Amino acid sequence: MSAVSVALVFAVVLGLTLVAAPLLIRSLRRSGIRQRAYEDAPKTHATKSGTPTMGGILFLVATMVALIANHDVGAVALAVLALACGAIGFADDLLAVHGRSIRGLRARTKFLATACAGALFLYLLTRFAAGPHERSLLLLGSLRLDAPEWLWLLVGLCAIVATTHAVNLTDGLDGLAGGAIVPPLIVVAWLAARVGQFGVTTIDVATVAACLGFLAYNRHPAKVFMGDTGALALGGILAGSFVIAGNVLLLPLIGGVFAAETISVILQVASYKTTHRRIFRMSPLHHHFELAGWPETTVTWRFWAASAVLSIAGAVVAR
Repeated sequence: MSAVSVALVFAVVLGLTLVAAPLLIRSLRRSGIRQRAYEDAPKTHATKSGTPTMGGILFLVATMVALIANHDVGAVALAVLALACGAIGFADDLLAVHGRSIRGLRARTKFLATACAGALFLYLLTRFAAGPHERSLLLLGSLRLDAPEWLWLLVGLCAIVATTHAVNLTDGLDGLAGGAIVPPLIVVAWLAARVGQFGVTTIDVATVAACLGFLAYNRHPAKVFMGDTGALALGGILAGSFVIAGNVLLLPLIGGVFAAETISVILQVASYKTTHRRIFRMSPLHHHFELAGWPETTVTWRFWAASAVLSIAGAVVAR
């Protein structure tokens, strides 16, 4: 697929997102699909209650547009993963909005469901994809380990489950997750193109376009949130792209912002359960900086910058 075709997909998805977002926001508002603020969130977040959510539907539309443009095996498998994760998030958002608990699905249910989505994705790759790179784990630069299939499957599944929920944890401030995921997606789009996975590149580029269009309405003060519908879908696309490109071991570096958010939660829970002391003022990490006095927009911009720096570092390592 030519660069011109990919650029056309980018332009179409960006324009479509900018036009469709206001229509979706009005539809969500009329349907009562609105965010309910968590009781344990920072007090400044109380004003976010009532904001339309589930705007991540736009990312799923972008995936389908990209799939129409290029539907090779890798793209189909990645689209299935994105749609499956988005469907899990959709169910979670509906329960959070209309259910008795604002937490939506139980955590273990979401983990199990995303693991099933990841297993389906990996099955499609092993059943239909061709090429040795799908089962290679990048170490440093051109040095690769041709992993046995069981190890490749295990690492891939862990990456998918971890990344989907890491992006979900990061989606706690206006524009944070949507902006932070753009640099990693750009890098993995390039990595996928290097191994001939142009369908994956097309989906990644379309997702970047959708994120940029979405940020026009999700930046502070947000007019719409992506919800778990969007966060889980974005995490699935990011992790699945790295698996197909054979660079999954670089994901913790290039997606370092999401890794840091997850680690902060793990450390906080472990510390409190063992010592009854908190390491951070609040987790995930972005809330810690909020409570330290950083304005929400400052936290967002600095996390975006960190994501860009880590993505560049990962691209240099992969070169």
